[in-house]
Amino acid sequence: VQLQASGGGLVQAGGSLRLSCTASGFTLDTYALAWFRQAPGKEREAVSTITTSGGTTLYADSVKGRFTISRDDAKGTGYLQTNSLKPEDTAVYYCAAAPQSTITSSMPTARAYNIWGQGTLVTVSS
Repeated sequence: VQLQASGGGLVQAGGSLRLSCTASGFTLDTYALAWFRQAPGKEREAVSTITTSGGTTLYADSVKGRFTISRDDAKGTGYLQTNSLKPEDTAVYYCAAAPQSTITSSMPTARAYNIWGQGTLVTVSS
């Protein structure tokens, strides 16, 4: 049971990246998904969450209007489209999953998720 995150890289400010998160060993359709990020010297923070079937999406204020979370359960994959990137978006981005039935908050903390990807580094140059 694992998640594999990919799609990170080096991009100039104003650019875009599409991050992917592919599940293996379990079926994604009953799991809530989330993206977190952790910048050097900072705590891990929630970026965006999506419920099963994409019914509800939420975003941190810092990325609202620039990032879009989505999922394709047939492919067992979640996505984070990041646009208009800023240097302060530089971080390791992690995807996480948990059974939707266990999620009790609209913007859960990292503790709510029991399956994590390995992280993918996004570096935004000014």
